[in-house]
Amino acid sequence: MQVRLALDREGTTVDIPDELDAQVLRPRFATGLEDEGAALAAAIASPIGCASLEELARGKKSAAIAVCDITRPAPNKTVLPHVIGALQAGGISISEITIVIATGLHREATAEELEEIVGEAILKHHPVHSHRAREIEEQVFLGETAGGTQAFVDERFFEADLHITLGFIEPHLMAGFSGGRKLIGIGLAGERTIKRLHSPLYMRDSKATEGSFPDNPLHRELLEIAAMAGHDFMVDVALTDTRAIAAVFAGEPVAAHARGVEFVRQSTLATIDRPADAVITTSGGYPLDLTFYQAVKGLTAAAHIVREGGEILLAAACNEGLGGPEFSQLVRESDDFSELLDLLSERAVRVDQWQAEKLAMVAQRAQLSFCVPGLSDADRSKLWGPSHTDAQAAVDGLTERLGDGARVVVIPEGPYVFSQLQN
Repeated sequence: MQVRLALDREGTTVDIPDELDAQVLRPRFATGLEDEGAALAAAIASPIGCASLEELARGKKSAAIAVCDITRPAPNKTVLPHVIGALQAGGISISEITIVIATGLHREATAEELEEIVGEAILKHHPVHSHRAREIEEQVFLGETAGGTQAFVDERFFEADLHITLGFIEPHLMAGFSGGRKLIGIGLAGERTIKRLHSPLYMRDSKATEGSFPDNPLHRELLEIAAMAGHDFMVDVALTDTRAIAAVFAGEPVAAHARGVEFVRQSTLATIDRPADAVITTSGGYPLDLTFYQAVKGLTAAAHIVREGGEILLAAACNEGLGGPEFSQLVRESDDFSELLDLLSERAVRVDQWQAEKLAMVAQRAQLSFCVPGLSDADRSKLWGPSHTDAQAAVDGLTERLGDGARVVVIPEGPYVFSQLQN
């Protein structure tokens, strides 16, 4: 059987031996909208749970819009003109509309990426800034949440009169689903806040995982931080398999996000009747597989359906290497997952340790192997399992370790599929 895997921008095709009991697991993607512009305009004019964005803008002098960074395939260039148009119609001057890229602890956007993220026309008329979580002087301290998190948020966003987020909703390895409150509580948060929300307190909580919503402790913290920052309005979308817009959810952030989550849950959920002996998955291709750090999401999504002691093969381009320096150091210095988990339990939280922690938690359950062509030979040697630069070689290595009739599930779109075992 031939299967096309999402790898880098173009994808790649692999052969799965007929001797295996193979199944391809795909999301039930919704179809794309016939007229994205009309749907966006209608959603913004008649939002969920609040007045229109134009009405909200009346009497306000400034607005800040948070958008996803380059690692997320959010259709900012399509959505932004509609949001900005509504703000201007409500009386806010074009020069008083600021766009802040919700980088979290990711690097700042390059000049080339700015154009890809927001578009050339937007860049010409609006200030566009990358959030810098490590710069404490650029954050505002909003107080402490009920859960004990010190909430620091980007000052440029907070000081505006109107606070808006643009994003998209998909299953998320910790928050249950992305979108809405996460653009503020993580994307625009200070380093101290992000570290707390990514500490073992949440990372090892069984309810802080894909699809867990709304009974998710991390989700509750994010909601509280977003409310403290004055989250006024959101426009989130659901995407098709080609990253076109399938649905628009605009309005009061809590109500609109919950509506979007329910839609995405139904359109991405894929179930199997019994655990797999092995899962072949991806990180969803570009841009999510730019780094190994982001690619871990493909592994965590697959862990829900593999049997204890089974195998997971991850294919991710990783053209920008392992990721940030802190995450890279952890990967390079940890000989096995148990050593890493013990280390993280004993020391203060450090930047980007959470993705390594999630990786180690998957390694507790399954044997791992990798196709990561963008990593150096030295870095590939540090991964906890066989690694390859060719997808077919990686698949062949996996299938040689399996017996005839082994149950193999292939997830070509990786984390874009919310997979579960049937109850």
